[in-house]
Amino acid sequence: MRALVMTAAGGSENSQVQEIDAPRPGPGEVTIDVAYAGLNFVDVMARRGDGGYTAAWPHLPGKEVSGTVRELGEGVTGLAVGDRVVAAPVGGGLAEVAIAAAVLTVPVPDGVPLREAAAVPLGLATAMLLLGDAGRFAAGDTVLVHSAGGGIGHAIAQLVPLLGGGRLIGTVGRPEKAAAAVEAGYDHAFARDADLLDAVREATGGKGVDLVLDPLGTEALDLDLDLAAHGGRIVLFGNAGGGALDALPPLGRLMADNLTVTGFSHRAMAAGDPARLGRAIRRVLDLLAGGGLDLPVTELAGLEAVPAAHDAMQERRALGKYVVRVAG
Repeated sequence: MRALVMTAAGGSENSQVQEIDAPRPGPGEVTIDVAYAGLNFVDVMARRGDGGYTAAWPHLPGKEVSGTVRELGEGVTGLAVGDRVVAAPVGGGLAEVAIAAAVLTVPVPDGVPLREAAAVPLGLATAMLLLGDAGRFAAGDTVLVHSAGGGIGHAIAQLVPLLGGGRLIGTVGRPEKAAAAVEAGYDHAFARDADLLDAVREATGGKGVDLVLDPLGTEALDLDLDLAAHGGRIVLFGNAGGGALDALPPLGRLMADNLTVTGFSHRAMAAGDPARLGRAIRRVLDLLAGGGLDLPVTELAGLEAVPAAHDAMQERRALGKYVVRVAG
């Protein structure tokens, strides 16, 4: 089968489409003939060689796919060969055949295109879990999202109105991306610069924000604490910059405003509580099937186009969610 293979830490020069053996499922697993695969920043972090994202080289990236069940492993029930599904593989999703745990392989409802479904297992499911499980979003909350122009940022803009509605403030790394964030559904979007704190305070009438969703490691944590309203929640869910992580703030800083700082990892949930992740995937698919959710995606024509898209994501030029057509 054809698969994208990362041969060493670096950039697109070390990402190649190669012929490799197709995987076979073990107990509790399925293999999937991949129609579409989603691109996510975690794969950029892996190809950079960030600690904890690549176990060894060569590395097979790709953590969300849609397609049809190819083969069932021992003990798998509730799925059948030929079923239309989405799945969250540990890796190797950017390939013609992917392997995933059956608990993280979910049937796609009728009427939901596989192209859009490919954005669910990591992108939309993460957004749902960030808002609900980790962020304790309540209707009417003001939510600030760093890197609002990316796939997770766009997903959050789609989900907040469906979860009761609230005010959305986005930050972007490049000023020219602010308009696209507003078009995606944000009430305000600002560049992350020296004036950000004043801009957010003005936008919130000095109150601050109820929930901060931050994929930047601890790079912006001091700012997050300043932006948070009394009783605010801050969810750290990545380390997009790849830098060293700082210590969390002292207890006194948190107690002074009743603030909460929480960590979230899709990878850790897939390993430690896959049933919860599976429920989030199902919930988002049901929203798509019901017509209440519409997530625009940018389709790439084939695996050969993925390295350049990863470049755009790393350089913060990408907008929205990328999926690649693998077959069909």
